[in-house]
Amino acid sequence: MLVKLITPANASSVDARNPLGELKMLAEAAGAEVVDGLLQKRMKESTRTHIGKGKVEELTEKCEASEANLVIFDDELTPAQIRTLEKATNRRVIDRSELILDIFASRARTREARLQVEIAQLEYTSPRLRGMWTHLERIAGAGGGGQAGSVGGIGTRGPGERQIEVDRRIVRDRLTFLRKQIQQIDDRKTRAVKSRSDQFTISLVGYTNAGKSTLMNALTDAGQDARDMLFATLDTKTVRWDVTPSQYALISDTVGFVRNLPHKLVASFKATLEEAIHADLLFHVVDASSKDAMRQVMVVKEVLEELGCGDRDALVLLNKIDQATDLGMVDVLEEKHAPAFRISAKNGNGLAEVADYIVKRMSSQRVDATVRLGASEGKLLNLLTQHAEIHEQTYDENMVTLELTADRTWLAQLQSRYPSLETI
Repeated sequence: MLVKLITPANASSVDARNPLGELKMLAEAAGAEVVDGLLQKRMKESTRTHIGKGKVEELTEKCEASEANLVIFDDELTPAQIRTLEKATNRRVIDRSELILDIFASRARTREARLQVEIAQLEYTSPRLRGMWTHLERIAGAGGGGQAGSVGGIGTRGPGERQIEVDRRIVRDRLTFLRKQIQQIDDRKTRAVKSRSDQFTISLVGYTNAGKSTLMNALTDAGQDARDMLFATLDTKTVRWDVTPSQYALISDTVGFVRNLPHKLVASFKATLEEAIHADLLFHVVDASSKDAMRQVMVVKEVLEELGCGDRDALVLLNKIDQATDLGMVDVLEEKHAPAFRISAKNGNGLAEVADYIVKRMSSQRVDATVRLGASEGKLLNLLTQHAEIHEQTYDENMVTLELTADRTWLAQLQSRYPSLETI
């Protein structure tokens, strides 16, 4: 059972045509079968039950009629609200954050991703630990505050508090251990990303299910999971894209963004998005067939700002253009976010134009040069052959002279690492 509360505070972020559409897709991505939904419009949420008292009764009736055993709210609930709603509906209740965390936990494949998910889950769970000890209410009788016989009173209050503190200490210790582990991975990840500074790097970003993985598969032989499902891709993958026979770029797929992505999750997955933070160019993939494309673009920009890479150069790719029906909206997006290209990653439309743009972009950073190095410096010669376009190669005694075209920054960095490399 899906539930959404619409208030003046969140009305602008709600898809008026299908308010429960994205939550339904998230629920199905987690393996749930959605049987019904409930909407309510109020001026503000109820501090006790989030939705109004009458709607809670209606929710209970709907759950019984449809035999729903789980209620998913599209907003973040407090522990007290969850307890009250579970008691009223006699059903398990979760919120949007817990649903997304569950999806991420089921999709995490690498050790890094699993650590990041566990950190986010523990940080989400920690302030909710008190709610796990409601069994103490059955032990104690009714009454107020700290009176004998009251809830959590003599004989029950102490043990309960001690158990909560034990749990919290276990969580704190586990978080400390996990953060040390993830910091080591972060350091290695940062070094790996920075080691690619001599190559042109592109990072795919965008709303989940915009077609990033399909695009990556179309440009390379990455073999990414491209199912029509939210968060089909979780672990970052970097592969080589041969833009032309003599020029290539490194392209990275990243986890898709979604509105109201839990902040804890964004923070813990910062390492996974390290490619986006350090990329030379972002491919912002937009689902042009979505009626909610405008808002999705804004959500991605907000998350990029939160990650500290909102100022990165981005090329907007209006994907699924073959399925788009609102071409007026596509025109607006193309004009507002220029440079932008209309593409279809599925059938290849527009990809040649994107490749031409990248060639020009890479060429603007390339220079012609003549360099000399020792004939015995095989490693250096191999680097030049791999990363530069060689026009002519001549040998003179123990020296090799190369006329080449290469990236300006890369060539400067190579010369700083190999002082024996002379520029003529």
